[in-house]
Amino acid sequence: MKTIITGGTIVNEGVERRGYITVADEVIEKVAFGDCPPEELDGARHIDATGMIVMPGVIDDQVHFRDPGLTYKGDMQSESRAGVAGGVTSFMDMPNTVPPTVTIEALEDKYRDAASKAMSNHAFFFGATADNVSLFDRLDPKRICGIKLFMGSSTGGLLVDDSAALEKIFAAAHLPLAVHCEDESLLRRNMAAAKERYGDDIPPEMHPVIRDSEVCYRSSARAVELAHRHGTRLHILHLSTERELSLMERKPLEDKLVTGEVCMHHLWFASDDYPAKGNMIKWNPAVKSLRDREALLQGLAEGLIDIAATDHAPHTLEEKERPYLSAPSGGPMLQHSLALMLEITQKHGLGYSFAADKMAHRVARLFRIERRGFLREGYYADIAIVDPRADWSVTRENTLYKCGWSPLEGVRLSHRVTHTFINGHLVYERGRFDEGYRGMPLRFDR
Repeated sequence: MKTIITGGTIVNEGVERRGYITVADEVIEKVAFGDCPPEELDGARHIDATGMIVMPGVIDDQVHFRDPGLTYKGDMQSESRAGVAGGVTSFMDMPNTVPPTVTIEALEDKYRDAASKAMSNHAFFFGATADNVSLFDRLDPKRICGIKLFMGSSTGGLLVDDSAALEKIFAAAHLPLAVHCEDESLLRRNMAAAKERYGDDIPPEMHPVIRDSEVCYRSSARAVELAHRHGTRLHILHLSTERELSLMERKPLEDKLVTGEVCMHHLWFASDDYPAKGNMIKWNPAVKSLRDREALLQGLAEGLIDIAATDHAPHTLEEKERPYLSAPSGGPMLQHSLALMLEITQKHGLGYSFAADKMAHRVARLFRIERRGFLREGYYADIAIVDPRADWSVTRENTLYKCGWSPLEGVRLSHRVTHTFINGHLVYERGRFDEGYRGMPLRFDR
């Protein structure tokens, strides 16, 4: 069956213009501007998107779906479903699960699980350790999105900060090396100072002091130096400081050796929010100052930072309500990421094309994803339709994450996803899901 989406403002490749899109089977058959001729609607399913935004589905390059081993927090089915309601059509999942994805067997197990659980398209990062470098050559560059390296400690215990091990990993990585950058020695020093001052009753407001700008910059600078020495394709995840922008390359995307990502919580929250939000905005790296937040958005606008993602990392409400030292870092953001970005674009006069570029186009280009990330004829029909006049609030009741809460509760939004197509299939429509639909593995042009 053909589906024709008419009347909406097509947002794609820098153009925002009213038109229509024809979807045949899994792919986009036609993208045209103006009115759809009535004869083309004969025999087709018609979706009237008048007044709506029609844009490529979001590709999120950093999620933690907690599957396997931590599925009481979230799993591939629950979290991909929540993402679909927010226009997220593809995700790349991180390796800090139980067991961690640091063997070929664990990686293949994830792909098998995704085939039966993941509602959206998917790929998985392979976790780097001091002992598994010999496995890198067995990773298929057309199937695997990249290698994940934790140069700073976070959930999952995959920290690698030994100099000799880092040299081996950077030298052997033939796929994009996505790195969590925080300097462990500085972090421990800052934590010791906080404990000396507060004992075990450290307030959450100390999080950006313990994991401060120097903690991030020193590790990021070390990663950049290693990348240039070994010619490694480096992707720095969740940039959080103004200072780190000095490490980013002002070049066309395809010419960069080093690229960067910023996450929605670093674009939305600032350190002034800790008194009200507490551990609910405890992430690693930490949410930092308003100045850092403004610089990150400016860096994204200028192309110093390449893409925007979520670092979606659910924990239970009970875990997040523990005292600071025992509360885990991370939070759920996937369902609301596109709506938040569209709010930001409108507030700062950036245009809807900005969101499409940073959350779809450039992600597909950076990872060289085959036939996705754009509204182009012959590409897979991964499409989000958004109502720009929705006027709704994020509540615990309308949040779909398995953990059952959102750090955005009480935030009013004017943009809301109404329809999500994945591979030409209408998977979500105004609160209703095709619960049985399962996405495809992503393929990479490498």
